[in-house]
Amino acid sequence: MAKVIVGMSGGVDSAVAAYLLKKAGYEVIGVTLRTWEAEDGEESRCCEIDDARRIAERLGIEYRTLNCTQAFRETVVAPFIEDYVHGRTPNPCVICNRRVKWDWMLYLANVLQADHIATGHYASVVKLDNGRFTVRRASSKKDQAYMLYRLSQEQLARTILPLADRTKEEVRAIAAQAGLPVAQKRDSQEICFIPDDDHAGFIERSAGQSLGSVGEAALRPGRFVDAAGNVLGTHQGIVRYTVGQRKRLGLSLGHPVFVKEIRAQQNEIVIALEEEELMSREIDVCDLHFQSVPDIGPGEEVRAAVKVRYHHEGETAVIRRVGEDRLRIRFDRPVRAAAPGQSAVFYDDRDCVIGGGIILGRSEEA
Repeated sequence: MAKVIVGMSGGVDSAVAAYLLKKAGYEVIGVTLRTWEAEDGEESRCCEIDDARRIAERLGIEYRTLNCTQAFRETVVAPFIEDYVHGRTPNPCVICNRRVKWDWMLYLANVLQADHIATGHYASVVKLDNGRFTVRRASSKKDQAYMLYRLSQEQLARTILPLADRTKEEVRAIAAQAGLPVAQKRDSQEICFIPDDDHAGFIERSAGQSLGSVGEAALRPGRFVDAAGNVLGTHQGIVRYTVGQRKRLGLSLGHPVFVKEIRAQQNEIVIALEEEELMSREIDVCDLHFQSVPDIGPGEEVRAAVKVRYHHEGETAVIRRVGEDRLRIRFDRPVRAAAPGQSAVFYDDRDCVIGGGIILGRSEEA
């Protein structure tokens, strides 16, 4: 009987993943990674231990918890704050998945001599003809392959994703039929360590940390300017804004305007007076990770569908290397609001993840 460690957040998806694996004959051990506890004692939505323990009891499986709070602060929360105070828009989940969830679950799997680890993500792991492992997009609208593009070959080789192409409705129905107490529990939409969805307030409350001069300036008012440098108004601190934002700008110019660029060093936010100014034909990405291929070499061009954020439908593009840790993506059609700090993820024509990287912004040739 193969042994599998299932990451259990206390939600319905991971509960059903554990249920399906037990039903398939695996020896299942549930684990909740305790990643965050707020000053008031509130748990993260990713580690609701009481719910996860009740699920494990209902399933009759062994259950454990691991305290990962220090690792989470260092590898996820601190870079999240650093990105925002420098005018970038991070996606902490893609970092957490590789550096915390998968690393710690594999650690426990090795300690307990388990064969596999598993989660409730909506995607599948496939082994290609070239011997490499990759993540394939789910056909359902809950597809989460984008969030898993940084997983390594070692991590993927031991990963099972039982939900694959199931819909959320199917998962809830399975949970209800199995008598799981979280069958109708609402999904978490916010960043797990910011339950009130106020990232600016979170950063301000964290200002006791050493943010440096740029970080401190990021919390102070500054200038809204247009592309020509004309002052349009006053912003309330760059951490409150992201590229493409239209609402809550506090500008009355008679028509909708958008955040085009955030200049952290100058404490300025450039405003696009027309939405067309947000469009990019080319962007550069760094901090590269590959799955279906080992790399994209110098002089090589790869055609792919590229998503520039989680909810982006994707646009076809040509990708080529322009530096040691830099790729340039030229889209067939311009994409809207490719925000620095977000991930650009590349997919082949089989919906498999080629790789991805962190958006730097418009390329010098754009």
